[in-house]
Amino acid sequence: MTVNAMRWPGRAAKWAAWWALAGGALLTAVVLLTAASAASNLLFDAPIPGDFEAVKIAVAVAAFAFLPHCQLTAANVRADLFTARLAPGARAGLALLESVVVCAFAALLLWRMSIGMLDYRRDGEITHILEFPVWLAFPPMLLSLALLLLAGMSTALDCGARLAGHKPPPAAAANS
Repeated sequence: MTVNAMRWPGRAAKWAAWWALAGGALLTAVVLLTAASAASNLLFDAPIPGDFEAVKIAVAVAAFAFLPHCQLTAANVRADLFTARLAPGARAGLALLESVVVCAFAALLLWRMSIGMLDYRRDGEITHILEFPVWLAFPPMLLSLALLLLAGMSTALDCGARLAGHKPPPAAAANS
């Protein structure tokens, strides 16, 4: 299932792809920071202060950034070993169930993490070394969850159309 085959609104699909690339760039920065801190520790016996705090926050933000694109491109981890022999309709039904679960998961996390962000902001919690306000890590994760919710709705509609017979399976659509 590709982004184009799903007919998800073009701008949103591009946002999800760019957001995933931003997550990849953030992970690249984490690798560079970790390498620089390790080199600094090795050469000068002094790691970069707060490197582990920055890594923890950046990895969380990056992991969330990948979710919408993975949902749209069917790149999530699946148990294909168990479903490969199922009929196409059964696989489409499971894909629909997966999309509905993704929507529920995204909506629940969006709701609870919004409350968590407001609590962190109200309490003024900061990291120990960098004194980074913890609540500032939440907005990009909330954006990721909003995009994931849209992606889940899109894939659910796509799977529903496939189940109803209004749309060919992804392999047939790719060959036409």
